[in-house]
Amino acid sequence: MNKRDFIKTTMLAGMGLTVASACAGEAKPPAAEQGLKHWVWENPNHEESDEDLQKKYSSYYEAGVRGMFFEHDSERHFRIAKKAGLETHRWMWTMNRGEKELLASHPEWYAVSRDGKSCADNPPYVGYYRWLCPSKPEVKEYLAQRSKEILDKDYVDGLHLDYVRYCDVILPVNLWNNYGIDQSKELPEYDFCYCDTCRENFKKKTGKDPLEMEHPDQSPAWRKYRYEQVNGIVNHLAEITHSYNKPITAAVFPTPEIARRIVRQDWTNWNLDAVCPMIYHGFYRETVSWIGDAVEEGMHFLCGKFPIYAGLFLPDFKSDEELEEGIRVAIANGASGVSLFGKVDEKILGILKKASK
Repeated sequence: MNKRDFIKTTMLAGMGLTVASACAGEAKPPAAEQGLKHWVWENPNHEESDEDLQKKYSSYYEAGVRGMFFEHDSERHFRIAKKAGLETHRWMWTMNRGEKELLASHPEWYAVSRDGKSCADNPPYVGYYRWLCPSKPEVKEYLAQRSKEILDKDYVDGLHLDYVRYCDVILPVNLWNNYGIDQSKELPEYDFCYCDTCRENFKKKTGKDPLEMEHPDQSPAWRKYRYEQVNGIVNHLAEITHSYNKPITAAVFPTPEIARRIVRQDWTNWNLDAVCPMIYHGFYRETVSWIGDAVEEGMHFLCGKFPIYAGLFLPDFKSDEELEEGIRVAIANGASGVSLFGKVDEKILGILKKASK
């Protein structure tokens, strides 16, 4: 092994990643050859009539959309979308749960920052950031029950997880000015979770209390512990979802490296049926071409485990040509389709259809 290969292998191993040679099995054909499948994230609008919904979802299908991620329950929307040929998946907030009754009855379930503040009464960044601690068995059971309530409904085709991570220890760089902060290093008030459960579990495993470390943010073992807590939640929900013979997907951060680094999210080790990385290039001050780079990285480390649908944030695109380029570079680099967030109208659908050819 020459020096360059040694450095590359060492860096990948240090991030908890594997090199390409670790991928087993035959390479899959390009996504375009398998048939593209696009998705739309949507919060059901209860003001829309049945006639309007039938027209809208039929136009989605005609443009190549094959599935919906609905943020809230609406049997009417789900059934009309299904009639139009679309898969209907319920989009569930997972670790970020701010229900008033939950906050009131179980404040001890919430994550605690390195400086000792609980998300139950001191949410970071914004008021709705109420992060649960994935180390607590009660949280795991609570989320399992919420998932079962969704999956029990016959009009729900699958479960889509969101906010399935820790709080952002580092925000995408384009958001720093919004909050008047410089996150060129990890700050204690955004670093989670240091509750008694997490500290005790880690100490049993390693003999160390993370709060007693000089630089806990630099400990690979402490990071790995936190990856594994979220992995355990996701894979438990995957087992439940699969017991219903339904698929499970997740909205995740744009690349495996970014996800691990800024939200402790290890999505290449989840037992999903597909993943939708939120490749919101504007958030990271990147060009449209970076969408392809992000898909390529995800494909490389997934090794064909499950498909990628590139999540695109429509307001980030400055022109129709940019959106078309974004869709094309995602597909060219292995995405099985895209998932759109934003206002999806006839013009957007036309671009989607054109770029998918």
